[in-house]
Amino acid sequence: MGTPDFATEILKTIHEANYEIKAVVTTPDKPSGRGLKLSESSIKQYAVSQNLRIFQPEKLKNPEFIQSLRQLNADCFIVVAFRMLPKEVWSLPQKGTFNLHASLLPDYRGAAPINHVIINGEQKTGVTTFFINDNIDTGDILLREEVDILPSENAGSLHDKLMVSGAQLVLKTLDGISSGNLKPTPQSLISNDTKLNPAPKIFKQDCLIDWNQPANVIFNKIRGLSPYPCAYTELTNENNEVLSLKIYETEIVHSHETCAYGTIISDRKSYFMIKTEDGFISIKDLHLSGKKRLKIEEFLKGFRFELNWKIKV
Repeated sequence: MGTPDFATEILKTIHEANYEIKAVVTTPDKPSGRGLKLSESSIKQYAVSQNLRIFQPEKLKNPEFIQSLRQLNADCFIVVAFRMLPKEVWSLPQKGTFNLHASLLPDYRGAAPINHVIINGEQKTGVTTFFINDNIDTGDILLREEVDILPSENAGSLHDKLMVSGAQLVLKTLDGISSGNLKPTPQSLISNDTKLNPAPKIFKQDCLIDWNQPANVIFNKIRGLSPYPCAYTELTNENNEVLSLKIYETEIVHSHETCAYGTIISDRKSYFMIKTEDGFISIKDLHLSGKKRLKIEEFLKGFRFELNWKIKV
């Protein structure tokens, strides 16, 4: 059960390891683009290419859907980047339903663990398989595997690393469940820390940069939201026009220069820096609203400094 590329890689790995895939469950096709053509999920496209049976229920509690799942007589359900399942679904298979989560549970429970571990400046994360229960991301843990976070890592590159590690962890989990040698561990036995980091869904307002923060905090936020949903700032000029500037890649420039946070400094050729609480953020890769994504040198060739643009704070 899954939808995006992350889930597709896991399905592909299981399929190529010769496990029998009874069916694939994903979201209904959705209209997209200017023509509102129906768009298939990544995992459906793979399932079609492999002639796998596909279910796309509007409602997971639909009795006909549940009966179809029951008739599959599957030993196990696997969930990766999907919706919250009702008990009527996850309790069906004899050997249980397990989920792959992109963090080292019990830390970073929630919808956006990959983004939040980088935003918080973590140096390690990982993947976890656990049995699903009534509450989100709280079930007994089956297996975990650590993954290093590089200093320049962004959410996109970490996503791809965890996708590969996660696929192998799902295989190990299936092997362990099949052999009966895998013993689930309650999350309470792994950590009694009451200050575990949450990983809630990220909304647009969470992506706005506050330049009155330390440079490393802003740097981590930008890479933790890159390439999606992407951190942004707003520019305004003497005509009170406002433009949104998405920022994908930056460097920290340490400086004791005194100027107001949000001040723009540029040679108009090769660098474009914005003042923070304790230094500067030098922007390397960005996307100005109405334009295409550009490296900083290309962006500066067309940026109209004469309009006295400044950061809207």
